[in-house]
Amino acid sequence: MPRITPSEPPYEPDVAAHLDRIMPPGVPPLTLFRTMARSPRVFARMFAGGLLDKGPLSLRQREIVIDRTTARLGCEYEWGVHIALFAERAGFDTTQVAATVHGTADNAGWAEDEKALLALVDDLVDRHTLSDTTWSSLTAHFDETQILEAIALVGSYHAISFLCNGLALPLEAYAARFPA
Repeated sequence: MPRITPSEPPYEPDVAAHLDRIMPPGVPPLTLFRTMARSPRVFARMFAGGLLDKGPLSLRQREIVIDRTTARLGCEYEWGVHIALFAERAGFDTTQVAATVHGTADNAGWAEDEKALLALVDDLVDRHTLSDTTWSSLTAHFDETQILEAIALVGSYHAISFLCNGLALPLEAYAARFPA
C-alpha cells in the first residue's frame, strides 16, 4: 500500500493533458504519476524537467543510464517500468537486463561506450563524483552535451527512485521484477 493514495480520474485538466501526452495508448497512468498529481507543483516540475524526449543520447544509451541508476538505488518500481516499456526497443537481451542490476561496468556484452555509461552511474552512485578514469572513458565516446545529459539523467532518476522507494509504491502489474 503506497504511503500517499494516488489520484484517481477524473484528473485536473492540466494533469490529464500531461498523462495523455506521456502514457502509451491503452496503458493506464503510472502509480508514480498519479501519486505525484496529489501535489500539482511537484507534478508540474517533474514533467517540466523530464528527460524522456529525444535528446543527445540514443534510446539504448538513455535506458542503460536509467536502468542502471534505478537498479543501483534499489528502485524496482521504476526499473521494472523501464524494462517493460523500453528494454526490447533498446535492444537489450536478458543477460544485459540482468547485468543492469547485478553486473559490473566492465561486464562482457556491453560495447565500450556502454561500459563508460555504466561506470558513470556507478561512480555517481558510489562516490557522488566521476573518477578521472571514468571521465577519460566518457570523453573518448561522448561529446559534452551527451555527458551532461547522462549526468542529468542519473540525478533525475536518483530523485525518482527516492520518490518511488520513499512512497512505497506498489509495482505495476506489467512491470519487470529484479532478477534473482
